[in-house]
Amino acid sequence: MKRAPTDHDLLNAIYERYYDEFAAYDEQAATRSSKIYVPIDIDVIAGELKVDSDIVFGRLYYHLENRYGYKDDDGSMVHFFAMRVGGDRHCINFPYLSSVLAGLRDENRKYRLATGIAIISLFLSTISLGLSIFL
Repeated sequence: MKRAPTDHDLLNAIYERYYDEFAAYDEQAATRSSKIYVPIDIDVIAGELKVDSDIVFGRLYYHLENRYGYKDDDGSMVHFFAMRVGGDRHCINFPYLSSVLAGLRDENRKYRLATGIAIISLFLSTISLGLSIFL
């Protein structure tokens, strides 16, 4: 059975593929409707992750947009993933994606560190137990 990509996998793939495009935005020669909303090709991202494009779309639109999209104080909606921004389709709020991805990377680092410490502790405990039994 094919493993579904994690939020970290998906957002990292988008970040790696579209960071240069985001950073290269020039208001004088704009190639998209907004600096912060970068249009993404869902089929390309799905191909990189080796999943169906509907999985990627569903994860972005139904899961991540509901999780991270919010209403601003003035009542306007701040989208994480927008179906359309101006003339662009399937747009990701790139600065927001960067923040969410940084948080996921930090959580992953903490998890790996805690797991590594637990494994080392278990190993040392096993050695101590073995030495106390046999000596």
